[in-house]
Amino acid sequence: MTAPVVPVAPVAPVVPVSSAPALRMSLAPLGSSPALLDGAWWPRSRDLGAELPSLVAVLDSLWGRITRVTVNPTHWPAAFPRKVPVAGHVVKVGWFLDEQDPHQLLLLSYRTSRWDLLVVPPETDPATAAWLMTAASDPSRTSTGSELVAEAANTPSVVTTPS
Repeated sequence: MTAPVVPVAPVAPVVPVSSAPALRMSLAPLGSSPALLDGAWWPRSRDLGAELPSLVAVLDSLWGRITRVTVNPTHWPAAFPRKVPVAGHVVKVGWFLDEQDPHQLLLLSYRTSRWDLLVVPPETDPATAAWLMTAASDPSRTSTGSELVAEAANTPSVVTTPS
């Protein structure tokens, strides 16, 4: 028996857009009441210059062009960039030592003010990271980033690695 031959139009080769792994992020539901955290981001390293472009590229389309990011340098290397190019624009990066939670990232945009994300330490095990990302995205919670990380460390069912 012979299989029928069906003519097929030529197809352009599929070229992957990026070989970068998927962004690990969780956001509070749109329209939810304001909370201390708007979600969580789990970077793969502590290299802010390498990690920020993919985060900002995704958030630009959701929240409007991100113009500035601030961090607490406690958990980032001393030499993080002051400006990061992202999809045709530059994001300014600043830091606050005492004024900003060391486990949070602050993002500002042209369109809609500010957002605060929990930064899940890159070395966190997947189960703990999943718990932290879910907790940070829950609009009914009133915990800061550091409070959530401490809660995860002190909860027997959630095992975390030191940050």
